[in-house]
Amino acid sequence: MNKLRPSAADALTDIVKDGMLLAIGGFGLCGIPEELIDGLRATGVRDLTVASNNAGVDGIGLGTLLESRQIRKMISSYVGENAEFERQYLAGELDVEFCPQGTLAERMRAGGAGIPGFYTRTGVGTAVAEGKEHKDFDGHTYILERGIRADVSLVKAWKADTHGNLIYRLAAQNFNPGAAMCGKITVAEAEIIVEAGELDPSQIHTPGIYVQRLVHVPNPAKHIEKVTTREA
Repeated sequence: MNKLRPSAADALTDIVKDGMLLAIGGFGLCGIPEELIDGLRATGVRDLTVASNNAGVDGIGLGTLLESRQIRKMISSYVGENAEFERQYLAGELDVEFCPQGTLAERMRAGGAGIPGFYTRTGVGTAVAEGKEHKDFDGHTYILERGIRADVSLVKAWKADTHGNLIYRLAAQNFNPGAAMCGKITVAEAEIIVEAGELDPSQIHTPGIYVQRLVHVPNPAKHIEKVTTREA
């Protein structure tokens, strides 16, 4: 099955709606599906809950959806690079569920694997544990975390084939495999797309069974949050 769509708009318009839960790959600005995020913004859907490690930065990535007020709630680990996020949160305009990075990654993986929840020691005794079930195992206290099953997932790959098999490049892999797994519908953008059968099966990170739609983005913007160089 050829899963390639002509544009982000074509891939998203008929599957996104107000109030849905999305899982979005990326870590900071590394490996974010920026073309799909822009396409999501163009649809005008609102009241979104977004599970993603970061909330982008002002004017880039998920930061654009915050500026257009399309996100109602963020499930995130680190949000310190986004002034608009801070403003909305402190003003009570944005709901936030803070989630440790490892826990967020496992929540996505668990959701994709059909696991409704799991116990972890991470967050015990902190605000993260408030309102969650506690249980003791072997003398240690754990909290119950729920798996994430997103309505739609958006991910960024380096290379893909037309059947939706994905390969990520270096650190840009980050949260993308877990996000791809946990979506009821997963849409991927990729820099390079080849015909089915051309990828080495041993190199595939996300099998095409998890991916329903694919968009070719041959020249993506690759932003750097903070450019640091040594003195000349």
